[in-house]
Amino acid sequence: MINSPIILALDSTELDRCEELIQQTRDYVSIYKLGLEYFNQNGAKGVLQLQERVGSFDLFLDLKLHDIPNTVAGAARAIGFLKPRFLTVHASGGDAMIKSAVTELPKTVVTAVTVLTSLDSEALAKMGLPDAVEMVLSLADTAVAAGAKAVVTSPREVSLLRNRLSPDIKLITPGVRPAQLSDDQARTATPQEALAAGADYLVVGRPITAATDPRRAAAEIFASLT
Repeated sequence: MINSPIILALDSTELDRCEELIQQTRDYVSIYKLGLEYFNQNGAKGVLQLQERVGSFDLFLDLKLHDIPNTVAGAARAIGFLKPRFLTVHASGGDAMIKSAVTELPKTVVTAVTVLTSLDSEALAKMGLPDAVEMVLSLADTAVAAGAKAVVTSPREVSLLRNRLSPDIKLITPGVRPAQLSDDQARTATPQEALAAGADYLVVGRPITAATDPRRAAAEIFASLT
């Protein structure tokens, strides 16, 4: 299996399309992310079908669980048979909620989402919330203390977290964009900037999945990082 920092977000609800993207990019991608779009359309059965079609792959299950601890424990237990390498929960759910997922899935890297990359400090202020950096640091501290082994944060906060947290804690950055692209993400950086700041993994979606040639796009991003 290739050693790549790229996590490819399979931004589709279609089984055939996700299979195609995996087959086209697996020489350059180490982990594949399935999120709410795919899971809500296809359920756990759809994840199994994809695994059966393409063979084994490291699964990043991006469900962003956020509920009372008992409900999150049940949700984590319900998808345990999929054996995800990573499972996301919202750090804002608190330490008891995060612990409940960690307890149910001891072999999965429970991954705490701090502040969505679509939000900036201005948007947070409108909701009466702290500055993005302050909020990210506080949520990350809570999540790691509760047993989370990875943290999702924008590239803008990665260097602060890398200096703050144990090297064993994996830092995963969405909002990664080649310099020439822009979209609805607010707190972004290029792949090279994110890795230089201390990220372990980069979540890349549309720059690859929306490309005319996804294989070539993945190859170019991978080459730029090695």
